[in-house]
Amino acid sequence: MFISFVKSADDFKINGSLKAYLRTCVLNGVRNKVRSDQVRNYVELSQAGPISSGQNGSDQWAILKEESMRISNALVQVPFEQREVVVLHLHGGMKFREIAKLQAVSTKTIQSRYRYGLNKLRSILNGEIVK
Repeated sequence: MFISFVKSADDFKINGSLKAYLRTCVLNGVRNKVRSDQVRNYVELSQAGPISSGQNGSDQWAILKEESMRISNALVQVPFEQREVVVLHLHGGMKFREIAKLQAVSTKTIQSRYRYGLNKLRSILNGEIVK
């Protein structure tokens, strides 16, 4: 998702808040990942067990949506350079050296940004005060 954003940066214009746009991108990416995982996890009809009530499914979706929003809100609080590295590495599947080349900095700098970004994200999600 962010890779396509970076590739199309020249043709792209945001009218609203970049923060809101990035939050929406992350949330949609999580939703797409969940959908694609559900499509891939099919079982042959002859191997399927009994079908249970869908009542717990709606609870799970509500929890997933709440967790996604919590992560998105926490992620936008991480400094942009750190957030970009975290998202490109975790969601974009890019290697540190690829991100370093993209950002024109050393691989060590990218690794530091990733580590600091994860620590800050962890602190935010755990309710700790972040400086």
